[in-house]
Amino acid sequence: MAQFGFENDIHSILKLDMPITNAPMARWQRKASSSNTSTVSGLSPGKSANVSLSSSKTPSKTPGKGRKNKKTPSKMGGDRFIPVRNSKQMDVANFLLTKENEPVDLNTPGQMESQKAWSVSLNGYNVEDAKILHLGGKPLNAPEGYQNNLKVLYSQGTTPASLKKTRYISSTPDRILDAPDLRNDFYLNLLDWSSRNVLAVALHNSVYLWDATHGDIILLMKMEREEDFICSLSWTKDGNYLAVGTSDCKVQLWDVENQKRLRSMASHTARVGSLSWNDHILSSGSRSGHIHHHDVRVADHHIFTLTAHSQEVCGLKWSPDGRYLASGGNDNMVCLWPRVQEGSASNDSQLVRCWSEHQGAVKALAWCPWQSNILASGGGTSDRHIRIWNVNSGACISSLDTQSQISSLVFAPNYKELVSAHGYAHNNVVIWKYPSLTKVAELNGHDDRVLNLILSPDNSTIATVAGDETIRLWKSFEMDPVKKKAKERMVKSTNSVIHQSIR
Repeated sequence: MAQFGFENDIHSILKLDMPITNAPMARWQRKASSSNTSTVSGLSPGKSANVSLSSSKTPSKTPGKGRKNKKTPSKMGGDRFIPVRNSKQMDVANFLLTKENEPVDLNTPGQMESQKAWSVSLNGYNVEDAKILHLGGKPLNAPEGYQNNLKVLYSQGTTPASLKKTRYISSTPDRILDAPDLRNDFYLNLLDWSSRNVLAVALHNSVYLWDATHGDIILLMKMEREEDFICSLSWTKDGNYLAVGTSDCKVQLWDVENQKRLRSMASHTARVGSLSWNDHILSSGSRSGHIHHHDVRVADHHIFTLTAHSQEVCGLKWSPDGRYLASGGNDNMVCLWPRVQEGSASNDSQLVRCWSEHQGAVKALAWCPWQSNILASGGGTSDRHIRIWNVNSGACISSLDTQSQISSLVFAPNYKELVSAHGYAHNNVVIWKYPSLTKVAELNGHDDRVLNLILSPDNSTIATVAGDETIRLWKSFEMDPVKKKAKERMVKSTNSVIHQSIR
């Protein structure tokens, strides 16, 4: 029985259904008692109203927690500026606050000037004009690109990125020209723009010239047989003569001003789909895979043959400095050839480099005008890649999958960009920033694949011709007027120096 009595005593002690008399007060009870005490003390005589109000509004600290554990709430990534307040500033603030409760002294103008002089001499400024609380020191600039979630106002200088003005690129063409009977053949080069601002286009078996300055249209030539057609066009550097490659294996040379054919050069065994000038040397690429060099000054024009390609040569471009000739073919190859050496024999040992990375026909070739050792090439439907080559080292600097057939490439020097024309599946024109190859803009509007792309002589406009039988002019590279005037002044000064040296 004694055992059961002991267990009953233990259960009665452990029961918690009645208040514990000796336990410490709960937190809410302590806070309530402290607030009641402060209210009573604030209303008791002998205490000023100001003291009672300030003590009632001040929140009490939580027992057991020191000031060092108290944190200012902030968002992730936030920041705040803590000003510098030295003792002098606090003394001035105290002086101005206590002065407000004093009666106004009616001082004479002389006394006021004397007080001002003493204040400036002692403090460095007039105390009468000072602010009650002046925060000294300048906040530090936020790091470049920093985004503050608390929206704190920094005295942050403008970053270089924010100073750049974004130019407007119109998504619609500046002009649309009809091109009826245009031959929709990927491997042909049917458009070229001369330095005299004349656009040449081949429509089936005829060549038309459009004067972009005055808007005049001229029929330059038409082939005799209806089944023949034009395959390629290329202007000389001065814009006076036009070379025309034809389906009957010939290359014709035309004097545009007099609308007269100067000569017809026969050397190929298949159609001539690509042409490129280097001074008096005209290079022509044929469906046979051969490249012929023609010296247009002499009667025996055919001076050299290059035979590295096994299929049609559809891309041909001399570098601006005339050092190298780049060729692209339907055999997916890009070849690099040296400058023509007069009197040398015809052989294949002259090949400088040959790249086989493309998986489709290479028609699109472009030399960088501000970096003479850079060549861009674009592959056909099976490849769809833009590749940038360093011709000195032979390395592929960069490669980009455009997800579309590439028919033409051109560098736009005004903004240092690369422009590509596309066939299947996008049928558009894309502007890329060079050398990052980030997309700047897309120009859509053609209903069929874009066959050729050419840049105007002032580098401000591109012309595109497509299988929808239209030529579209896109004014996408107009320079800023200030930069344009500066460039014109620089060119004018350079020309004047050259003219003086000639005299």
